[in-house]
Amino acid sequence: QEQLVESGGGLVQAGGSLRLSCTASTFNIESYAMGWFRQAPGKEREFVASINWNGATTDYTDSVKGRFIISRDNGKNMVYLQMNSLKPEDTAVYYCAGPGYYSGTGGPPTEYGNWGQGTQVTVSS
Repeated sequence: QEQLVESGGGLVQAGGSLRLSCTASTFNIESYAMGWFRQAPGKEREFVASINWNGATTDYTDSVKGRFIISRDNGKNMVYLQMNSLKPEDTAVYYCAGPGYYSGTGGPPTEYGNWGQGTQVTVSS
C-alpha cells in the first residue's frame, strides 16, 4: 500500500507563510497527479490544490488562488504546498493525496489512491 507522509505544518500568525511537504515512501510519484486537501474542525474535507504528473497543470480551490502554490520535484519524489498570506480560515489539518486519477472531463483529479496522516496548520489572528 502506498504511503504518504506530510510535514511542515505548525502555528503561524495571519499574513505569514508555511511550506508543506509530502513524500511518497512506497511508490514513485513521477507518473501521477498529486493533490492537497484540508479539513477544518467540524467541516468536511475539501480540495485545496492538485498538480499533474509533470507540473504543467495545476488546479486550486478559489479561496487559495493567488496565495498557495503547489509544486513537485519528481527527482526527490516530493510534492509541496507553499502557503502565503495565511488567514485564520486556513486553519485545518492538511492532507497529501495520490496517485490522483482524472475523470477525463476536465478539472482536477476526482479520485485519489491514498492519503497521508495529515499535518496541522494553525493560523492565529
